[in-house]
Amino acid sequence: MYRFLLSRQWVILTLLMLVLIPTMVELGFWQLHRHEHRVAQNALISGNLRAKPLPVGDITSPGHTVPRADHWRRVTATGTYDTAHEVVVRRRTDADDQVGFHVLTPLVMDDGRAVLVNRGWVPFGADQQAYPKVPAAPGGEVTVTGRLKADETTAGSGIKDLSGLPPRQVMLINSEQQAKALGRPVLGGYIEQTEPVPAGPKPQLVPDPDADSIGPHMAYAVQWWLFAAAVPVGWVVLVRRELSDRAQAAGAADEAPAEPATADA
Repeated sequence: MYRFLLSRQWVILTLLMLVLIPTMVELGFWQLHRHEHRVAQNALISGNLRAKPLPVGDITSPGHTVPRADHWRRVTATGTYDTAHEVVVRRRTDADDQVGFHVLTPLVMDDGRAVLVNRGWVPFGADQQAYPKVPAAPGGEVTVTGRLKADETTAGSGIKDLSGLPPRQVMLINSEQQAKALGRPVLGGYIEQTEPVPAGPKPQLVPDPDADSIGPHMAYAVQWWLFAAAVPVGWVVLVRRELSDRAQAAGAADEAPAEPATADA
């Protein structure tokens, strides 16, 4: 009765089912892991943003790679802005997804070391190759509070570090690159400024990271597992339908009248 399962069509269909089930189960676990990663990252962001600010020199140093546990950690730094070595970071968006620049200004501390400060976003000018109009950094000694971020790399950010850019324009925020231009030690990572808030509308401070949304990954995981469960059910339905069709065809053949015999002339 089930010999039809050995036909080429049904063997291919069965093998496809056997491949789809573990693939869909694995895709479900992949989405589950993404959900768990997002939940853990939200907890890390929330905890670090609530923590009391620490002096940036207590957490990082020249050549230091900021670990994930310290991402978004609130820090403070006191010093004087080195506006002569200020640069802008290309292809950055504001809260409304408009493309412009981030303003990166070194802050030189009393010990001679510098820390990079992302002072916020400014729009493109009429000529994207020209240095944009950037509000001047405060003069004299200032204290900056912000979120500690790790140095950007092409591998980590997906942003290609282009060469031949216009003067004072960069693609990545990277302390080692800027240390070469400054000729002084630069702390690893950089500060994403949150305080003081600029007096004017620009630079527009980078908004806080989203620490509430968990995304649709758990829903996607459940969907994949439901699909995996539906595949064998669908296979059984097709087998029963094939059996039914074959039984009906056999019954119709049995009920068909025999052809009458013809007499010889």
